[in-house]
Amino acid sequence: MGRDKAALSYHGRSQLQWTYDLLADICAATFVSVRPDQRDEPTRAGFPRIVDTQPGMGPIAGITAALQQHPKAAWLVVACDLPFITQDVLQHLIAHRDENAVATAYRSAHDNLPEPLCAIWEPSAREPVLAYLATGKQCPRKFLINASTTLLELPTPRALDNINTSEEFREASEVLTGAGEKAASASTASLARAPSPEPRARSGTPLRLRVQYYALFREQAGRSEETIETTASTPDELYRELQARYPFKLAPSQLKVAVNTDFRDWHAPLAAGDTVVFIPPVAGG
Repeated sequence: MGRDKAALSYHGRSQLQWTYDLLADICAATFVSVRPDQRDEPTRAGFPRIVDTQPGMGPIAGITAALQQHPKAAWLVVACDLPFITQDVLQHLIAHRDENAVATAYRSAHDNLPEPLCAIWEPSAREPVLAYLATGKQCPRKFLINASTTLLELPTPRALDNINTSEEFREASEVLTGAGEKAASASTASLARAPSPEPRARSGTPLRLRVQYYALFREQAGRSEETIETTASTPDELYRELQARYPFKLAPSQLKVAVNTDFRDWHAPLAAGDTVVFIPPVAGG
């Protein structure tokens, strides 16, 4: 590229700032991974940082430093040169996280191998990663290939395309600018046609729903899932009902909700037989 890829702008701000903002919206805490010599660089100095303790090893040094600094956290690791990644792609990864694996990662759209720099690394990865480094190996992808990694298919094939040359930067900028203008136009047209929403009456007929609990919610509910009967007609109403039953303190604005594995609006209608998952934040990297 000939310049710092983290400082490139595709979305009206540096790629580092844009990626950080994506993660900060869905993670409990977010950090920028830096080498010791990058600690005071202007592009990175304004962010919370985790400094490599074993510099010179590439990306796995940052992953290792994070696992060591906060050994009980699960880390959502994302490279800062992925301009096509979206929050929907990250939320899909979180929704399908396998806490019993060392990591949950996407398959590359190009070679079907694990993408280590858009993955959730579990606390259990810490010791195996240190043992891997002790053998002199440093490739995070090869580590995931030989570890107990849960692999997911990318919902958007180009989401993890990284940009490495000036020509790729120009092309990506043109594509993203065009996509942004098209989305804005479609949104304006949709708003112009959409009628004002009617208030939804709360149904008096109980629904039988399956609710799954992950991470913090699993601990607080004391179970991984349950089937319940409820008169709640939306995820918002269901979550408030569960708050009265369990010590759930997080506000809906801090969470995402998935119904039958698809992300939904908090006020979308529920139907009998739906499986509902409330997704708490995970630590970011």
